Amino acid sequence: MQARPVLTGILSALLFLQGCATVESATFEHGVASEKKPWTHESFDAGDDRFMFAVFSDLYSGERDGVFAVAMAQLQLLRPEIILSVGDLINGGTEDRAQLRREWDGFDAKVAGMQAPVFHVGGNHDLTNPVMRKFWEDRYGARYYYFVYKNVLFLMLDSEDYEEQRMWEIYKARAIALPIFDNEPEKLPETDYFKMPERQTGAISVEQATYFRQVIADHPDVRWTFLMMHKPVWRNDNATEFQSIESSLADRPYTVINGHFHSYSLTSRNGRDYIHLGTTSGGQDGSDPMAFDHVTLVTMTSEGPSVANLRLEGILDKTGHVPLNGDDLCYQAYVCATKD
Repeated sequence: MQARPVLTGILSALLFLQGCATVESATFEHGVASEKKPWTHESFDAGDDRFMFAVFSDLYSGERDGVFAVAMAQLQLLRPEIILSVGDLINGGTEDRAQLRREWDGFDAKVAGMQAPVFHVGGNHDLTNPVMRKFWEDRYGARYYYFVYKNVLFLMLDSEDYEEQRMWEIYKARAIALPIFDNEPEKLPETDYFKMPERQTGAISVEQATYFRQVIADHPDVRWTFLMMHKPVWRNDNATEFQSIESSLADRPYTVINGHFHSYSLTSRNGRDYIHLGTTSGGQDGSDPMAFDHVTLVTMTSEGPSVANLRLEGILDKTGHVPLNGDDLCYQAYVCATKD
C-alpha cells in the first residue's frame, strides 16, 4: 500500500530535475558536437543574487562644466541597477531659499533621465546650515535612512548631523574663511573654521547612531552592509557615536564609502575596506595624482563586492569616444594642468 506514494515521489523528483535541466539548457546552448570544446569551462559567473550598483562622488566645490553630464551619460551605458551619491550635490552655502530651489532644481534635472534610481546623501555643501537642512527635509524627506536590495543593506548617513547651535557656528566660521581661501589661502590655517574638526570629519548625532544600530539589529541576516557618507566620520578618534555603529557591525562584512577630500584612497580599518572617492566633476588639486574624475562600479556577488573605479576618460561609447563630445574635457588636473 506504500508503493504508490513512493513512486509518485520519485516521479515528482525526476520531473523537477528535468525542469532544472531544461532551464539550464535554455540559458546556454551550443552547436559543437565534438568532445573537445573551444572554451575553458561552463561554470558561468552568474546568479540570481548578483547585481551591480554605481557611486558618484563630489560635484562641488569647484564643479567643472560638462563633466557630470558626461558621467551620467556613461552610467546610462553601464546600466547599473542602483546609483548612489556621497554628497556635495549643489554649491549651497546660503540661506536664500530661492537660490537653493534653483540649485536643487538644477541637480534634479541632471539626474532626471537616469534608468536606475539615484539615492541621495547630503554633504557639507548640501547641509551647510539649518535653513538648508530644513530645505532638504521639505524636498527629500530623511537626511539619513536605509534600504535593502537583494539582501544587501545600505546605510545612508548624514555626516553633517550637528546640534543647531553648533551648525550655525560652523556655518558662520566657514563664511568668514571662504574669502580668505579664495584670496589669501596661506592664511587659511589661522581661521577658526580651519581649526574645527567638523571641517574634515563631520559628526553623527546620538539619535542617528541609535537609529542605525536598530536598523543593523533588525537585519541580522543580510549578506553585506554598505555605509555611504560624505565626510569620513570614522577618521575622528572622538566619534564615539559612529564607533558604536562600527561595533554593531563587528561580526558581519561591510564596506564604507565616502567623499569630501576630492582624492582617491583605500584604507583598511577593522579588517574592512574604507574607501575615499575622488570626484565626479568637483575641483581638483593639480599636484595630487590621486585626484581624478571617476565613477565607482560595484558588482555584488555571492563572495562579496567586486569594486572597480572607472575613470571618465576611459568610458567610451560605441563610436569610440567619450559621450557628449567629452573627449576634450579635463578629468585629472594633475595631467592636464587645469587646477580649479
